[in-house]
Amino acid sequence: MAELTIQASDGGSFTSYLALPEKTPAPTVLVIQEIFGVNQVMRDTCDWLAKEGYLACCPDIFWRIEPGIQLTDKTEEEWKRAFDLFNQFDVDKGIEDLRATLAALRKHEGSNGKVGSVGYCLGGKLAYLMACRSDADANVGYYGVGLDELLGEASNITKPLMLHIATEDKFVSKDAQKKIREALGSNPLITLHDYEGQDHAFARVGGEHYDAAAADLANRRTLDFFKQHLA
Repeated sequence: MAELTIQASDGGSFTSYLALPEKTPAPTVLVIQEIFGVNQVMRDTCDWLAKEGYLACCPDIFWRIEPGIQLTDKTEEEWKRAFDLFNQFDVDKGIEDLRATLAALRKHEGSNGKVGSVGYCLGGKLAYLMACRSDADANVGYYGVGLDELLGEASNITKPLMLHIATEDKFVSKDAQKKIREALGSNPLITLHDYEGQDHAFARVGGEHYDAAAADLANRRTLDFFKQHLA
């Protein structure tokens, strides 16, 4: 599709993958990557959203560590590299970069000015934080990691948030899931969906734990959510 350069708030710039729908201006979705970078899975996600009528953009949030990371989930070496990047990643700087992307997308000629976010894994965590720390119009997190350590920020949420939770997520313990439900479940702005028996990354096409039925259900819910809040 295309590439969009974003100016960071503290200097420097980074690139993002941009997918345009047939008709613009269009509602816009900021796609937040997994720990594998802006790889084919993330580009395919943007292309899927574009086919559904959204302008979709996935920024390279690992640029401060190393720009242009593109890994797969197919080899042990790549997994090791992905976790190394995850451990080096500065979450606060990442949110700054996502807010810069959000601001650029609001002004993009192809956008209707309404911008939401959707994130996966690490991106799911960041989508939750975008709900807490940005003015994004709606946010969706798929199997976000570490949310139980960030629940103190939930009082800052003023826009709709949807979270897709895998009940057998190997990276999110049952205790962590319980804390998330107890802290967020009664908030009218937050919708929680449990996917019974599903493991982490059940919506990653081609992944070890991909489940077509669960992924299709989550994706339909996401599209309905964005249709409601970004149109």
